[in-house]
Amino acid sequence: MNRTFRLLFLLPLALLAACATSSMITGRVRPPIDPAQVRIYQAPPPGGFEEIAQLETQSGALIYGEQNKLNSVLSHLRKEAAKLGANGVLLVGTENGYGGGNTSVGVSGGSFGSHSYGGVGVGVDITPTKKYAHGIAIYVPNPPPPAPQPAP
Repeated sequence: MNRTFRLLFLLPLALLAACATSSMITGRVRPPIDPAQVRIYQAPPPGGFEEIAQLETQSGALIYGEQNKLNSVLSHLRKEAAKLGANGVLLVGTENGYGGGNTSVGVSGGSFGSHSYGGVGVGVDITPTKKYAHGIAIYVPNPPPPAPQPAP
């Protein structure tokens, strides 16, 4: 395999790994369900629940906007919980990553014989910061009915 082909093959894998969700199984795993059936809870649901796993995830590398980042991490949590058969995720918390949005300026100069030269360079990093989320994949035996959606 030549080097260029290897690079083109490994780059998408690295990008997929960058937004992976990790889980630590702490309970009984059930058959997978549809991620659309997984509800996000900010407080423990009434009636109790069974813990299945602890989840950690992060937004993708090139997602801009706080709401888009939040939607991304919640989607990752739902998908991972659904793989484990959990019908809920108890959201533990979210936080913003560090870095992104840097600017650099460089100046250089010199001479060679009777000729002198100079240069200025400017670099701008527009990479957004990532959002991280932690949750607990749970199974709720009798989930409460979904809240009614407001009229448009």
